[in-house]
Amino acid sequence: MERKVQEADLSAVADVRRELRRMLSRWDAPSHGDISDVASLLISELVTNALVHTTGGAVVTATVTDRLRVEVRDCATTRPEPRAPTGDGTSGRGLFLVRTLADAWGVRTHGLGKSVWFELGGPA
Repeated sequence: MERKVQEADLSAVADVRRELRRMLSRWDAPSHGDISDVASLLISELVTNALVHTTGGAVVTATVTDRLRVEVRDCATTRPEPRAPTGDGTSGRGLFLVRTLADAWGVRTHGLGKSVWFELGGPA
């Protein structure tokens, strides 16, 4: 799956989540259990972060081999840092959830920005 999300198009988050669920429904890997709920939550958080905290939109890719790998690429060079959620619960959860729920995650910089990624479904 690869999808371009336009700048500030927060309505696209639900579309990306549905696309990922469709892709995962075809993944024949019973030993990995049902990771759709966690994957949907984490992709929503990363896409939302890219759209809220950067400009230029994002490119979302998801691939499945023996595990699921999702990358959200944007044009910002600033590396995201996990922080404590705010008292009102409206921000600060995204990377905390990714760090807590993903089997592996990270940030990869490239010439025009960065990719924030996570993996689910088995050992790294």
